[in-house]
Amino acid sequence: MTRVLEVLSTRTAFQVLRELFFGTVRFDDFVDRTESSAPAVSRALKQLEAAGIVARSPYREQGKRTRDQYRLTGAGEELLPVFLSLVQWGDRHLQDAGAPIRFVDTRTGRAVGVRVCTDEHPTTTPPADIEIRRGATP
Repeated sequence: MTRVLEVLSTRTAFQVLRELFFGTVRFDDFVDRTESSAPAVSRALKQLEAAGIVARSPYREQGKRTRDQYRLTGAGEELLPVFLSLVQWGDRHLQDAGAPIRFVDTRTGRAVGVRVCTDEHPTTTPPADIEIRRGATP
């Protein structure tokens, strides 16, 4: 957990991650949509790239200089359940007017969410029924 918090240690890093999940790819759009300074966004993107969460690739619009765009790597995409969990918790406990946005399956239109369950049984497992153990999975 400590290593994860080191990578996602700033508000800007979380906001950049949010924007990546929403499909943002260009630096100026990250600055505008996170309402952060360009240096803060640059630091966050470098930190996410160094952690293997983001990959940078060049693009060029006709008549303009080459610039970079950013996309989630496979490891970055695996953070979606973490992100959704935080959003769900915030919607339940910090939003007075309910959820400002919804996440839905594009094929069915049904709500998408995260829950804790066992591999064999897709029903929710309550926190009281979870034991934390040291070591790798047997």
